[in-house]
Amino acid sequence: MLCEECGKNQATVHMKKIINNHVNESHLCEECAKKSNSFNFDTSFSIQNFLAGLLDSSYDGPVKIEQVKALTCDKCGLAYGKFRQTGKFGCSNCYDSFRDKLVPLFRKIHGHDIHVGKVPKKAGILVGTKRTIEKLKKELDSAVSKEEFEKAAQLRDEIKNLQLNLERGSEEND
Repeated sequence: MLCEECGKNQATVHMKKIINNHVNESHLCEECAKKSNSFNFDTSFSIQNFLAGLLDSSYDGPVKIEQVKALTCDKCGLAYGKFRQTGKFGCSNCYDSFRDKLVPLFRKIHGHDIHVGKVPKKAGILVGTKRTIEKLKKELDSAVSKEEFEKAAQLRDEIKNLQLNLERGSEEND
């Protein structure tokens, strides 16, 4: 479909206005849409602005300006307020300095604050064992609540063996 305005370019902007049950459709190319006063284009997408917006909306209660201004990174001196504006850290220590403010953001974005995704192959055995232990602990709790004590004892022993293997593995790597 060609642009209704210039008739030359492909129409990439399609707008439908409904005013008093009257439908008015416009099909314009990007250039003509920018020239038109009907559209307000802000084509500059910034990940920093996106993250700053998430930071502002991630708080449960009101934020005291004094607290935000007083919070700074111990290593690079970046103020938390500056981080909120730019969405950029000054150094790797900023993660630790701003941890209390970041954890709610991570929970909001990812649904949790621990990594549960793919794991590098080298670390896979360690992480896989930890996940297995967590799964077995949940099964153990369930078995105890159902009063299946023999099964619970087996699960307990399996958890202990896995934890011993983890400890041995970490001692060998040290």
